[in-house]
Amino acid sequence: MLHRRSPHPRSSPRPPVWSGWRAGNGASVADTSIAPPTPGCPKRMVFGPCGGVRSAGTCELDDQLPCPWCDPDDPVGLRVWPGPPPAPVPVRVPAVLTDLSVPPYDLTALREAVGLLAPVSDALLVGEHHHRPDFPPTMLAAEILAAGGDPWITLTCRDRNRVVLEQEVAGLAALGAGGVLCVTGDGRGQDVRPEVTQVFDLDSTRLTHLVAAGGLPAAVAVAPAAPPAGLRPAALVQKQRAGASLAVANHVGSPDQLAAFLAAARDAGADLPVVAGVAVYTDERSAAVLAAFPGLALDAAAVAAVLADDDPREAGIAAAVAEAEALLAVPGVVGVNLSGLASADGWRAGAGIKAEIAARLGRTRP
Repeated sequence: MLHRRSPHPRSSPRPPVWSGWRAGNGASVADTSIAPPTPGCPKRMVFGPCGGVRSAGTCELDDQLPCPWCDPDDPVGLRVWPGPPPAPVPVRVPAVLTDLSVPPYDLTALREAVGLLAPVSDALLVGEHHHRPDFPPTMLAAEILAAGGDPWITLTCRDRNRVVLEQEVAGLAALGAGGVLCVTGDGRGQDVRPEVTQVFDLDSTRLTHLVAAGGLPAAVAVAPAAPPAGLRPAALVQKQRAGASLAVANHVGSPDQLAAFLAAARDAGADLPVVAGVAVYTDERSAAVLAAFPGLALDAAAVAAVLADDDPREAGIAAAVAEAEALLAVPGVVGVNLSGLASADGWRAGAGIKAEIAARLGRTRP
């Protein structure tokens, strides 16, 4: 069976609380002394590209704006991390990392979902959405820990300046959160809170260094299906040099595609353990929500088979289990991330579907 780690006791040693962060060459990773923001990038990224590049190589915020790393006329070269990584941070790699998807500002739903998912999941991944903010990350982590789950918290750079990111990292380290998924963050659409400033003081690579230097395991997202494909393996190497201890791979069209990407990443120098994304859908809406994300690929034949089945819920569960098993056989993959809306029938139905998938994985693997 997949190993299920019991929640760590309250008396267990806490990770070190925030102790400051400096890049190996003495430059602060939270300013732009490493390099200026990349011209043409609305997110002001220094280390790019982000995972939201569209299939045509354009920016997720403007499909007429070429991503500067994909611009055929004047592409930006990959920037190299300027110093050594911080001291290694011990990480409990989750064999089953399950997305925790609940309505915002709803503690009752949060606690109920944790009760369904924590017994069958090694850790719970708390996402972040540009169109529906939620309680602060430290509060969410505290609630999940109290309910018996091991939280992995997504931190984005869109709505937090560097000082607030430092505060969140210090708080999550003091609580004993399992880790942080470091992402630059989706840009807010022009029709979503246009009066609110988008910050982007940091990008995912610099945030990774901040988190690792703060004593927390830093996970990074990788998007094998997003352009520019040629830069993605080397970009993962730079994230590892910045302090990443785990990679969470976005959905791909097939296990072979992920295997090819990870082989290229190993050749480039990345040897991070990888948690692979498993698409969870049981109806047209949950499949469409996943398919709409830039930088993500789904197995079209598998989606069609699930939706055409007489019992799409059971077919979706079985398809997710089969995909998880196939991905776990890919060299370098040590876990799976059960990801997606799962059901159009609401958060409770979605949590139940993910719990069933996680439980079947625990029963079927040695």
